[in-house]
Amino acid sequence: MADLVVTPFGWERAALAAEQVRERLKRSTAALEQAGVPYAVVGGNAVAEWVGRVDDDAVRNTRDVDILIRRSDLPAAKAALEPAGFVYCQSFGVDMFLDGPAGRPTSAVHLLFAGEPVRTGDQANTPDVNDSEQGGGFRVVSLLALVQMKLTSFRLKDRVHLLDLIGVGQIDATWPARFPPVLGARLQELLDNPNG
Repeated sequence: MADLVVTPFGWERAALAAEQVRERLKRSTAALEQAGVPYAVVGGNAVAEWVGRVDDDAVRNTRDVDILIRRSDLPAAKAALEPAGFVYCQSFGVDMFLDGPAGRPTSAVHLLFAGEPVRTGDQANTPDVNDSEQGGGFRVVSLLALVQMKLTSFRLKDRVHLLDLIGVGQIDATWPARFPPVLGARLQELLDNPNG
């Protein structure tokens, strides 16, 4: 009798993928902390941390891990993450750590560098790693810095993340004045029309 191969259903695969991202987040941040490399979690996992502080039912999954470090700490980050199973590479100009030699760029630990623009022409640079606080097992960028990063990027997923933060009351009508006019106008647009 042949062995029966059971393929997980879509929702099971989604749950497994989310768990793999969480494990990658924990493993990478633990390695950086153990090595004393200053960092802050940014991106979708930072949004999940901030949203989850108010409403865990409103938390979205993300497929990768985004970590902010200082460019001068890149050699120390490599030395910390490689023994934890990560493989450093660059792809399309993005510094990242693949999860093992067979890891994929879409599910890697992506690096952003403190005090630098993510893309040419950005309205603001990334914050410093010190603009962070202890979160659920890792350092997370401050809410103000996270919102500024999302407003600077302002892709569809960034707008969705901002709407999530608005939806749980982390951002309100007082926030647009905290940013330069261009970024404040972007936030006001979302506050004025949260349903698109």
